[in-house]
Amino acid sequence: MSERPTAWSIALTRMRSTLPTLAAGLAVAAFFGIWILAPTLVIALALVFIGWLVLTRTGRQALAVARVGLSTVPERLGATSVVVVGIAGVVGVLVALQAMAAGFEATLTGAGSDDTALVLRAAANAELSSALDRPSTTLIIQAPGIKRDANDRPVASAEVVVVASVPKRTTGTDANLEVRGVGPAAWAVRPQVRIVEGRRFRPGLRELIVGQGALQQFSGVEIGDSIVLNNQDWRIVGVFASGDTHESEVWGDAESIAAAYRRNGFQSVAVRLTEAAAIERLRAALSADPRLRVDVETTRAYYGKQSERLTRVIRAVGIGVAVMMALGAVFGALNTMYAAVASRAREIATLRALGFTGLPVVVAVMLETMALACAGGILGAGIAWALFHGFTVSTLGSNFSQVVFQFQVTPELLIRGLQWALGIGFIGGIFPALRAASLPVTTALRES
Repeated sequence: MSERPTAWSIALTRMRSTLPTLAAGLAVAAFFGIWILAPTLVIALALVFIGWLVLTRTGRQALAVARVGLSTVPERLGATSVVVVGIAGVVGVLVALQAMAAGFEATLTGAGSDDTALVLRAAANAELSSALDRPSTTLIIQAPGIKRDANDRPVASAEVVVVASVPKRTTGTDANLEVRGVGPAAWAVRPQVRIVEGRRFRPGLRELIVGQGALQQFSGVEIGDSIVLNNQDWRIVGVFASGDTHESEVWGDAESIAAAYRRNGFQSVAVRLTEAAAIERLRAALSADPRLRVDVETTRAYYGKQSERLTRVIRAVGIGVAVMMALGAVFGALNTMYAAVASRAREIATLRALGFTGLPVVVAVMLETMALACAGGILGAGIAWALFHGFTVSTLGSNFSQVVFQFQVTPELLIRGLQWALGIGFIGGIFPALRAASLPVTTALRES
């Protein structure tokens, strides 16, 4: 007469069946907690893990089982390539979008420093929305805190910013090209700007110099060409480089450009400070003058704000797309590793019957999954670096003009991509690994 299972035995059986899933969930949570909060701790744990693999009997057993599993990868090339390609896609997209954000941010913030400042009309959030009349400009330039040259003249440039419609090289359609009118001291305010071809424009003439970035993106702006500013032809006489956002612009004489647009004032005043701390003295002096209503900030702060919004959007979009793709990659890894465990169930059961404990089996499956994930991460990061590092594009800036910048695939982004790859591999491997270790030997032999 057979005994009926009691409620306690049924509950115990169910509890045992849920233990692997619970353990996997805790392992995933612990892995990502350490990964996010203490990434350097992962390196220390990895070293301990390698020592365990090499120095202990159980670790050597895990290496032996993993070696056998990896040797069968060529026989499962179709399934394993799904894991590698899927993870490579996630890493490639993530690194490419983050590189775009990094390049845009670096281009804008590269134009700023702590020892130069920009003065705009109060509450103006960009140069194009600012306006300063000539008396105000004169007062600003004579304020304390501004550096003076050898002839005791303030190193300050009253500037005009306008936008011209110029066809793009790639599409032939008109886009906004920023034209900056600068004063004679602009070269001292921004010493990083240098002429690389042709010559500087002459004050009082309708001459312009074009930045290297604008030269790459727009047609009809080479030396000898002319562009139209308010129905007047202006000739390009030189090309300049600066390594920052100014390379997206065309420069000319501020007084001539203001006259062409019939303006009797300027939009901003760029100044070089005597020292970084002089920004407070300049700000206090301008704030105390009742004839002025202006805002002062360092160019580093100004360009940082200009890049902040778009950089945040690009990064959020990149992470969102990567998360969605990562979910697909995780399911691909789960499916592949479950299939691999099922196809090797008899082999794993035999090993356990010979005395192998569950730990080497779990570690072996995880090592195989992490190796595939690492290969996918390296492939994706390599493709992103090869295709996008230094790739030049343009986007609409805060002045409604095109900002030309280059993707920057930095070592930090490559490491972050590998972190994502290993994270996907960990999630995709932990559940099949626990199933392989928890499946009863007799059941595993029957499944084969």
